[in-house]
Amino acid sequence: MTYIDPERGQFTAFKALPRDEPIQMLNLVKLRVEAVYQDGRSASGAEAYACYARESGPIFQRVGGKIIWRGEPKLMVIGPDQSSGAEAWDMAFVAYYPTAGAFLEMVTDPLYQIAVKHRQAAVADSRLLRCGEMQASDVFG
Repeated sequence: MTYIDPERGQFTAFKALPRDEPIQMLNLVKLRVEAVYQDGRSASGAEAYACYARESGPIFQRVGGKIIWRGEPKLMVIGPDQSSGAEAWDMAFVAYYPTAGAFLEMVTDPLYQIAVKHRQAAVADSRLLRCGEMQASDVFG
């Protein structure tokens, strides 16, 4: 099973959590080799995702969002064997929002709704995990 957009129940659960506190969104993204646009246009998954980034970036910044960490996944140390293609990610990043309400403002913005079509065309599979802040530490736990 693949995941591109949140299911209705997941989005309802997200909206039920506090909206006035900062959140971090852990993003894991696997791109399609060739994007799949409803209108049949041709682009690679990477090109379509870059278009999504260009068009959604100003909205993301306007609501106070910023990327606080970005990495290129290299090897799954604990988890499914990547040779099967399962859970093999092209990019991982953490997006910060000053409030959960800011994230909701972004995803419901009419211009974002246009930009997200590029993400939907580009992404083969993804995970998006809402996280709350915890104090940094030098030890686990």
